[in-house]
Amino acid sequence: MIHYALRCAAEHDFDGWFKSSADFERLAQGGYLSCPQCGNTAVNRGMMAPRIVGKAVAPLLTEVHPPPLQGAPTKNSVQLSTTPTALTEQKRIVTGPIPDALRSMLARIRQEVEANCDYVGPNFAEEARRIHEREAPARGIYGEATADEAESLEADGINVARIPWVPLNDS
Repeated sequence: MIHYALRCAAEHDFDGWFKSSADFERLAQGGYLSCPQCGNTAVNRGMMAPRIVGKAVAPLLTEVHPPPLQGAPTKNSVQLSTTPTALTEQKRIVTGPIPDALRSMLARIRQEVEANCDYVGPNFAEEARRIHEREAPARGIYGEATADEAESLEADGINVARIPWVPLNDS
């Protein structure tokens, strides 16, 4: 495995591990690499210091076990569930910064949603209901809804998804 310091066209620095330098080149040229901060796929190798290995080498990766959460969830908490029934039985709260790989995936999801769906703003619940009842043309939409509106849509059999909306760049 090869570790590279990487930089996107917007000059965000991050790193990655690759099977070989040829593997990095293939992924970079194919647009399969993206910046975890802005989602930019113009990625190049950055400046790196050589790594000199001595007799005792510290482990490169360590497993992190966060302490159990105490108290009530914060405003920025994210609710995760692995199954639909798990959400009603137990809510798992995760706090802290979003890992770079997840931020990159969420930025890509945002780009796809914005490119392929209609923004309906705060009228999301109303428009989702109109589409469901065939009063409006069927299409992908996105916008804002309160927790009560989303719960009401789900209770009426209207499938909705909540997506964490990460910024596409540092602005």
